Amino acid sequence: MSKDKKKEGKEILEEFKELSEWQKRNQEYLKKKAEEEAALAEEKEKERQTRMASKSEKSDATEEQESESDSKDSKSAKKESEEKVEESEDVKKEVPKEEPKSKEPKKQNKQDKKIEKKPVKEKQVKPKIPGVHIWRAISILFLSLLLLVVSAYLLSPYATMKDIRVEGTVQTTDDDIRQASGIQDSDYTINLLLDKAKYEEQIKSNYWVESAQLVYQFPTKFTIKVKEYDIVAYYVSGESHYPILSSGQLETSAVSLVSLPETYISVLFNNSEQIKTFTSELSQISPELKSAIQKVELAPSKVTSDLIRVTMNDSDEVLVPLSEMSKKLPYYSKIKPQLSEPSVVDMEAGIYSYTVADKLIMEAEEKAKQEAKEAEKKQKEEEKKRLEEQQNKLEEERKKLEEEGNQNQTTRRSSRR
Repeated sequence: MSKDKKKEGKEILEEFKELSEWQKRNQEYLKKKAEEEAALAEEKEKERQTRMASKSEKSDATEEQESESDSKDSKSAKKESEEKVEESEDVKKEVPKEEPKSKEPKKQNKQDKKIEKKPVKEKQVKPKIPGVHIWRAISILFLSLLLLVVSAYLLSPYATMKDIRVEGTVQTTDDDIRQASGIQDSDYTINLLLDKAKYEEQIKSNYWVESAQLVYQFPTKFTIKVKEYDIVAYYVSGESHYPILSSGQLETSAVSLVSLPETYISVLFNNSEQIKTFTSELSQISPELKSAIQKVELAPSKVTSDLIRVTMNDSDEVLVPLSEMSKKLPYYSKIKPQLSEPSVVDMEAGIYSYTVADKLIMEAEEKAKQEAKEAEKKQKEEEKKRLEEQQNKLEEERKKLEEEGNQNQTTRRSSRR
């Protein structure tokens, strides 16, 4: 029995020696591996530093992420190696404790051999894609998709589909505005959006249009909002009435008498320059004074060629130069309370007034003077004509006498011969 016990003790000691040698080798292997991983981590750190020096500021953020991942990898590798060393030490400590208790040393040897055969699997760290590359790829993809959508839209019939409406027309028609805009059915919708200002200017080529605005509503609706010039007066020629616009433009076509407003300003001259001056001066006058004007006509004098006579609704008359109408005509509002009967306010040179009766008397006197002058002139012309006739008769008689004398002389000469 003692011999058997000795043999068993020897076998246990031999097995213990074998296990301790394996554990030593395992420890050496793990230490070498940890050193290699540390060396790799140092190399990666050096490479990162060189890359940091060479790369631009834009890639700083991505490099920091890589360095952090590298440092994490090196730390994790170090931790794994340390854990493996600790495990080997734990195994080393546990084995001698378990050896006396174990009754089957052969099975333990087989397990140790299996542990030796199993290689330690390293975790493969997948490289992270930098965020800059991701954003670049997304931007390129987005631009490509946008280009594809735009190309498909331009090739489709929706690209030229337009629903055009006109608002604000009173004197003109919607067709006139569309024609003035120059918009064609074949024009792209996107062109109308990009060249809005051009089309708005083209619409204003219609002399009725003061301003135009092209408004877009998704998907294909366009609204042309128009503001027309106001009619400030009417040029009257016989029974025909032609609108005068606030822009100074004289409409060439007459309007019907039914469409005329209750009160309006009648203008009895149609010179284009004078009408433009009149509308410009009229625009600077207050609405109250405008509404009091009934008729405007030319009344040039020897001194003032552009003198006009403005007849008011209350039969008052104002003589004022056309070029100074906006400056002088407002004084009529101050003079009006002083006028007890229809009067004439002369603003040609200074400002003074006289009644219409005085005006009629003055006109009658002027007319009488004119008639007297004309009668005197006529009388002088008649006397002159009578004298000329007498002179002509005397001249004719003288010529006859001369002819008779010449004939007598010729007869006498012939008789002598």
